[in-house]
Amino acid sequence: MIFKIFKKELKDTLRDKRTLIMMLIIPTLVFPVIMSVFLSVSDSFLENTETKEVKIGYIGNKDNYLINHLDHLPEIYGEKRLFVYTDSVKLKKDIRNDTIQMGVYIDSQFDKYLSNKRPAKVKVFYNATDVGMEGRAKAYLKTIEEIALQERYLDLKLDASELMPIKTEYSNVASGKEMIGELAGGILPYIFIAFGFLGCMYPAIDLFTGEKERGTIETLLTTPVERWQILFGKMGVVVLSGLVASSAALLGLFLSIEVLDLVENEELLSMIHGILSLKFLLTLFLLLLPLTLFIAGIMIPIAVYAKSFKEAQSIITPLNILIILPAMVGFFPGIELSVITACIPVVNIVLATKELISGTLDHSLLGLSFTVMMMIAVIAVFISYKQFDKETNVVI
Repeated sequence: MIFKIFKKELKDTLRDKRTLIMMLIIPTLVFPVIMSVFLSVSDSFLENTETKEVKIGYIGNKDNYLINHLDHLPEIYGEKRLFVYTDSVKLKKDIRNDTIQMGVYIDSQFDKYLSNKRPAKVKVFYNATDVGMEGRAKAYLKTIEEIALQERYLDLKLDASELMPIKTEYSNVASGKEMIGELAGGILPYIFIAFGFLGCMYPAIDLFTGEKERGTIETLLTTPVERWQILFGKMGVVVLSGLVASSAALLGLFLSIEVLDLVENEELLSMIHGILSLKFLLTLFLLLLPLTLFIAGIMIPIAVYAKSFKEAQSIITPLNILIILPAMVGFFPGIELSVITACIPVVNIVLATKELISGTLDHSLLGLSFTVMMMIAVIAVFISYKQFDKETNVVI
């Protein structure tokens, strides 16, 4: 009987275009669209930063050592034009107005200090809101510093290696999967949870509040079916919708990687293929199932209580924040899955997914996270049943 109700409600849900859009189309397209826009904008900014002509204003003698080298830096550092200034106030004002992009204030004793083998002072001005300008400014000055340093070594007849008492080498022991887990492990569960919530929301409102508005819930309640069976049949559709929306988001990620070729690094692509295994997908759905049950369990009492579609939507939509906020824990470095965090709803799913991507998931903590979420989901389902069992909530 539960399955019959499930089939009937599923057919009604699939006829709703709005639900299909939220459940399938948007989650599937979100990854390709976001990644395409992000990569194209990033490439555009990078290309513009590298090719943009930089206008540099300077205060000091034009025959100064630094200005001479700055003017003759190779083209690999980008195009540049130099302008002489006499006033530092005007120089900084022009940088703010983007008349020039960089300013150099050279101490009047610069060449004298340099020839006497003493540190020569120079001050560089730039606008940090101008993307890439800080990097170019530092690249210019670092190159000239290296030239001056090598010249000083030659003048003093010194070997640069003799002035390096310690040579340090740094080695990263984290695997590629762990690096991906740390970088992308926060955003993936965040998106899965967000779309799982949206996937559950519209069917939950339509199957409960919508039926009350349409006046069809009374007809359904007159059938010789237990009320809990009606609830479970409808809830099955809500949970399935949430899982489908999360799966569609995962499908969108797959399309971004495989079809659109947005990931060009072969090594990175190989690591992603290693992560997206059958075991990974099954474990991911094992984590998403109790979470989706919990989301459905807290939505349905609201949908049962609400008198209209608009009222239900206005109450459930802010609820998204309460689910999303714990999911943001995945963005914070240093927070790992432990016995304590495994007992915190939603947070445990996010951290478990993050470690699942890294390949460092402890199965005992996975079991604890799953158990805790199932307990919370059962409580939410019980509350849904108590609300649905109240005659005043079901009939307008």
